[in-house]
Amino acid sequence: MTVYMEQRDSSRYWFGDDEQRVLEVLANRYVGANPPIPFALRSFAKSGILQNREGLYEMDFADRLPQAANGDYAYAFGLVWSDDERSIDGIMEPLGPVSLYVNEERLYRSSAAEELKPDTRAVIPLLLRKGWNSFLVETRRTPAGFGCRFGADEAKVRIMQVLSPFAGRSGYAGWVYAGPSSKPLYGVELRFPDYAKPEEDSGQAWLPRTSWKEEEAALPVFERLFGRPSRPAAALGWNRLSVPAEADGASLMLEGTAFGPTTVWLDGRPVVELTEEGGFQLTVRAEAGIHQLLVRSVSGPNGWGFSLKASAGGKPLAFEPPAPIHGSGEAWLYAGPLHPQTALPEPASVCTLTMLLPSADLEGRPAGSTYWMTGAPDTMVRPYYENAMLSNKWTTGSATNYARWDYPLGVTMYGLLRTSRELNRPDLADYALGHIRSCTEMYDYSIWDRDQYGFPSVNHQLVLIKMLDNCGSFGSAMLEAYSMTGEDRFLRIADGIADFMLRRLERREDGAFYRLCPGEYSADTMWADDLYMSAPFLTRYASAAECPEALDEAARQFLLFKRYLLMEPENVMSHVYDFKYGQATRVPWGRGNGWVLFSLSELLEKLPEQHKDREALLAMFRDLCAGVAALQADSGLWRQVLNEPDAYEEASCTAMFAYAFARGVRFGWLQDTEKYSEAALAAWRGLTGHAIDRGGNVHGVCSGSRYSFAPDYYMYDLRTVVNDNHGIGIMMLAGVEISRLKRRDLK
Repeated sequence: MTVYMEQRDSSRYWFGDDEQRVLEVLANRYVGANPPIPFALRSFAKSGILQNREGLYEMDFADRLPQAANGDYAYAFGLVWSDDERSIDGIMEPLGPVSLYVNEERLYRSSAAEELKPDTRAVIPLLLRKGWNSFLVETRRTPAGFGCRFGADEAKVRIMQVLSPFAGRSGYAGWVYAGPSSKPLYGVELRFPDYAKPEEDSGQAWLPRTSWKEEEAALPVFERLFGRPSRPAAALGWNRLSVPAEADGASLMLEGTAFGPTTVWLDGRPVVELTEEGGFQLTVRAEAGIHQLLVRSVSGPNGWGFSLKASAGGKPLAFEPPAPIHGSGEAWLYAGPLHPQTALPEPASVCTLTMLLPSADLEGRPAGSTYWMTGAPDTMVRPYYENAMLSNKWTTGSATNYARWDYPLGVTMYGLLRTSRELNRPDLADYALGHIRSCTEMYDYSIWDRDQYGFPSVNHQLVLIKMLDNCGSFGSAMLEAYSMTGEDRFLRIADGIADFMLRRLERREDGAFYRLCPGEYSADTMWADDLYMSAPFLTRYASAAECPEALDEAARQFLLFKRYLLMEPENVMSHVYDFKYGQATRVPWGRGNGWVLFSLSELLEKLPEQHKDREALLAMFRDLCAGVAALQADSGLWRQVLNEPDAYEEASCTAMFAYAFARGVRFGWLQDTEKYSEAALAAWRGLTGHAIDRGGNVHGVCSGSRYSFAPDYYMYDLRTVVNDNHGIGIMMLAGVEISRLKRRDLK
């Protein structure tokens, strides 16, 4: 038997058969380890180095440094934070001679063949230390090209965000670059720049610039940021004003100058309304606390912008930024240009960092949307998901998963929502809803961000949907949240996911979902996992959107997948069917089978009694349950490869089988209720005795899987990870179903 902990450390040792106590510690540990940390807001120069849709940074210095001669050098320099020591794969596509240095060690130097072949792609293993890691890219111009594309493999999952080096740029997002230079400046036997010191100490002029020239700084603020338009335009300024307690009740004075028609709102109330340029002064009663200031200014014949000062009780007050913006020392945020006739929403809804603003079609800029920026040159505010910086694909490490959209977290949020109902703990539902909302409230922004900058800074998988992994699981949890709250945004996002599944997803000739993935190892394959990635979402969407087509599609996919993946006479499912070889792998991976039974139980719960496929799906459910039940180990757990007696016992598949068996008994789908009730209860005893410790930590969960025709890959290459998100949510869901099964048995 596989041993993951001392028995005295197990939850069963301390809580016995009290599954509600186990649910408590599971949920409490997860919430405590993943506090609701928001997105990081950073200054970002949109004229800097951007990413493409694959997440690779486009360092084409032939375009950026056209004055460079053949043989000249250029450099890109950046910092990457890692919460723990991590190993990830980097991708390098040279456009000419290029070297990569990480922490002053050269990890890659292009060969002559790579420099002359446009489609070269090199994979570079990157071992990052805990804390800051310096990245220096050296490129040299030749007639073949000048620069490279570089980034992390699977960038939308393995997020590798680069921040600017040097003391004066601390908190800025993005690389800095320098050149051209006729001789090498850094590298082997040459001193590297010290990223902790001011950039002036490096002796180089680094771009993009972060400060205004003297003549630019003298211009009114909006003229400096947006130029002087040939026809009227509007822009916004936003900050916070903090009145100290000792000034409570004193006179608050606002005074300033406007260069055109200007409105000032204080806490959403207009207090200054000028129809032309000029000075203004206002006195109101000061109340201690934080106050919101919003200024709207229209360009005038003598400039565009405003100046503003505040005092209370005769003492000057300092303006504060409306939110902490890393890399910006300024108090004001700005947005523009806006059309002067566009009616703004209420100031309270404008003063938010989740909302886009309508931009004007002025000075060659097309109408559309815009977002807040700082007062530095060409510098936008960008929210970034940084809560699990450079974590392994699905391993939490010491970071938090809050605000991340990915498929294991979809199971986790679903587990928390159901646990909140089972335990009558609305705080758990509030937490899960907060996580879901943190993604969905930024949905419109994240699409805009992707279109503006090439690669999104938040909601990477949602707005770069290429496969079911990216959308179905978390989308299903979002629809569970929709059933509780009725929030329109949830359904609107679900409409896009449904369109992808029903209209754009790759299919075989018979309509079965599969993975096309051209050029990848998984090209032309069908995965048992994808029944989970699709069917629960389609089942919930059918109800939420009154779309019976979605329910029919979910039912159809199970029967199609069965044709390809069912292993007879064992009545378990192969993990993958590989169309390149025209056969299934015939490796019954535990969690792959768990996904199938878990998802089929979700579908059967909602499928009408008279549905044409119901009897066939019930037969499939019963056959799979029988096949799986026959392979349960004496410990109550199932093995990583179900039919391999030497495979280790794995927790996540065990939880899914317990979940499916308990539901099969509860809903009357399984006829031998005593057999399956005991199997489910034995599985729960095994989980609480061997996989869930008294602190709510989850052991024995296999890490995220690729696929193989050999069971050894699953047994020896895929190891277990403590508190892997593939297992946490399903442990909670299994506990909920065991609790409900026990209540049924007591009746």
